[in-house]
Amino acid sequence: MKKVVILLNMGGPSNLDEVDIFLKNMFRDKFILDIKSDFLRNLIAALITRLRSKRAKKNYKLIGSRSRISLITEELCKFLNKNGDTKFDFAMNYTAPFFKDVIKKYANYSDIILFPLYPHYSITTIKSSLVNSLNEIKKLKKDYNVNPNVKIIDFFYKDFKYNKIIIKNIKKALSNVDPNEVSLIFSAHSLPVKVIKKGDKYEKHIKDHFEILKAMLKDNFLDFKEILLSYQSKLGPIKWLEPSLDYTLRNLKNKKVLIYPLSFCIDNSETDFELNIEYRALAKELEFDFYKVCECPNVDSGFCEYILEKSNL
Repeated sequence: MKKVVILLNMGGPSNLDEVDIFLKNMFRDKFILDIKSDFLRNLIAALITRLRSKRAKKNYKLIGSRSRISLITEELCKFLNKNGDTKFDFAMNYTAPFFKDVIKKYANYSDIILFPLYPHYSITTIKSSLVNSLNEIKKLKKDYNVNPNVKIIDFFYKDFKYNKIIIKNIKKALSNVDPNEVSLIFSAHSLPVKVIKKGDKYEKHIKDHFEILKAMLKDNFLDFKEILLSYQSKLGPIKWLEPSLDYTLRNLKNKKVLIYPLSFCIDNSETDFELNIEYRALAKELEFDFYKVCECPNVDSGFCEYILEKSNL
């Protein structure tokens, strides 16, 4: 029996030439841009890409002209592949390595496990990744005349072992700072309200996770001045989940803040640029005394052990 676990995420450009590819593929995704006509959606995706390309490339230049997501996920797989017979690999929706290319390497494997690296369910992340992956596996079965056993690891924000990693990273980020003087903000990637109204579970999962982590912080004697939930990455004029991180920071009386990026397992442009550059600049403008962003689990040894355990189905 040969088993492969494929870690899934949406991806990010590995160089400035991939920025346009990333934007086009993202807005071509029917789970992102809810337009039934493929032709019209592709047309609008091309227009949005043209409008956003210059600014996006300028922002990526500030974080090394690339997203770290593929580098970190590749490093994670290298660590995981040191353990046991199960093979670990990764694939992304919008930039290379694409799932359609990755899956061909495992045409003769008997077991394929799909592991989206998103703690909370959303049609824009987990469903989008899985629909794409399962469609490619159907093609694989037909093209190679194979019939692998396919399993899916679902959202995992409730898992105690995963949340222990978050608590550990929060403790680490505090270093010599007294948590009683600090406001902790869990910042989640926002979604349009219309997506939630159509039945997406994302907002509920985020709020549930927020309450779970608040209880765990209390159990670990981490008494912050206050613990808040906000949303980042709003795009366009439509109504998005609130309160925005911008609003929260501007209305925060306390001038010491620690940010935890709740939606992500792997650091990417939303953490490296938005949180560590864009919102840090806002905090400086607002004369904050302390502003720090926690790292995502990334290649934390505990996160690696957690993935190994979850994959042992």
